[in-house]
Amino acid sequence: MQGKLAILVLLLLFTFSNYAQSPGGRGAAASSTRHIVYGDVKVQQGDAADKPISLEIILFNEYGNVYARQRIQSNGRYRFIDIPDGRYYIVVEYENAELDRFIVDFSSQFKSDMQRDIELQARSLSEATKAAVVAAADRYNRGSKTASMFTKGEDAVKNKKYDEAVTLFRQITETDPADFAAWYELGTVYFIQKNYAEAEKAYTQAIAKHPDYGIALLSLGRLRIAQKNYDGAIEALLQAVKALPDSAQANFFLGEAYLQNRKGSLAVGYLNQALKLDPVGMADARLRLGALYNAAGMKDKAAAEYEEYLKVVPNYENKKQLQDYITANKKP
Repeated sequence: MQGKLAILVLLLLFTFSNYAQSPGGRGAAASSTRHIVYGDVKVQQGDAADKPISLEIILFNEYGNVYARQRIQSNGRYRFIDIPDGRYYIVVEYENAELDRFIVDFSSQFKSDMQRDIELQARSLSEATKAAVVAAADRYNRGSKTASMFTKGEDAVKNKKYDEAVTLFRQITETDPADFAAWYELGTVYFIQKNYAEAEKAYTQAIAKHPDYGIALLSLGRLRIAQKNYDGAIEALLQAVKALPDSAQANFFLGEAYLQNRKGSLAVGYLNQALKLDPVGMADARLRLGALYNAAGMKDKAAAEYEEYLKVVPNYENKKQLQDYITANKKP
C-alpha cells in the first residue's frame, strides 16, 4: 500500500445471480449464445490521495477458471464480451488484494448485455491494514530483467496471448526459481488453458517457495475442485483459510469442497463464516446451505436460508420457486 491510501472496500450496487443448485435444478442447458457484461467503476477517495488507482477486474467461470481479465484505472469502465452461456463471477482486486466478488448469470439461451456498476470508497480500517501487510508479504523483489519479463507476461495475459505468457513466466522461473509470484502466474495461465496438470505443478512450486502464499493455496483448491479432487481441494483450502482467515472466498470454497465430498456437517461452519465475512457477496452460500438442509429433511432451516437469500437477491431468476418453498416450509 502506498502512502496513506487505505485499501478499498467494495460497496455492491447491483443484484447477484447464483450458480448453486436450487430446489428445482439448474435451469436451461448451455447453448452457443454469447453475452456481454460491462459497468462503470467509480472510486470515491475522500481524504485519500487524488490519483488514479489501478484495479484488476477478473472474470471467472463457476468452477474457478479465469475466463478473462482487464486492468482499468479508477473511474473507468470494464467490459467483457463474447461470453458463453453459464454462470460467472467477477473479482475486483487492488494491489493483489481481493476486494470482493459478484455473480453474473448468463443461463438464458438469448443473448444479453448486462450492466453491473461498481462503486468503491476508500476508508481506514484495522482489517485493511492487516490485509495490506499480507499483500506486502506476498510481493517478490525481483531484478530488473525478470521484472520487465513479468510485466510483459501480465500484459500478455491481459491480451489473451496465453502461449506468450507461458513462455515469459517460464523464463522467469528458470532464471529465478525462487520467484513464487511468477510460479503462481504461470499456474494461473495454465489454469486458463485448462492444462490442469501443469497448473498444479506451478501452484505447488509457488507454495513450496512461499508456504503461506494464500492466493496460491486458494487457486490450487479451486483447481482441484474443477478436477473433482475434493480431498486434495480440502487439503489446500484448509491451508488457504489458515493463511487468509478473513477471506470469504477461501471459506466459501472450502465449504463447497466439503459439500462436494459429501461432508455437509463440516461445510456448514465454513459457509456460515463466508456469509459472516461478506453477507452480500457470498449470498450464494445461503443457497448451498438451503440445499443441504433440504436434503437433510430440515426444511424449516432451508426455508430460513432461502428467505434471507431473497432479501439480498430480490430479483433471483427462480424467485417464485423459492417463495413457494418458503411458504410451504417456513416455521410459524
